[in-house]
Amino acid sequence: MPNANKFVRAILLFLVLFVAVSNVEAKHHKSSSYGYLGTGSNSQDTYVRGYTKKNGTHVNGYWRTKPNETQKDNYSTEGNINPHTGKKGHEKAKY
Repeated sequence: MPNANKFVRAILLFLVLFVAVSNVEAKHHKSSSYGYLGTGSNSQDTYVRGYTKKNGTHVNGYWRTKPNETQKDNYSTEGNINPHTGKKGHEKAKY
């Protein structure tokens, strides 16, 4: 039985550590949000409310970075990640 107790303790320790690390990671992504976004996504973002185009097409609301002098920090630019959706950027910066 001593080996069984060691095994159970090891499993419990692993689970406790796993949960602790998972919680830290979740808080990191939620609170620091912009530190892991690749080449440096713009920390200034804004929500664009959904709307209907003149042709009747509905566009759902979405988050975007606030406009500035470069595209390198946009969520959609290669090397960046949109923290709201988790999608990786796929476009090349033009300026």
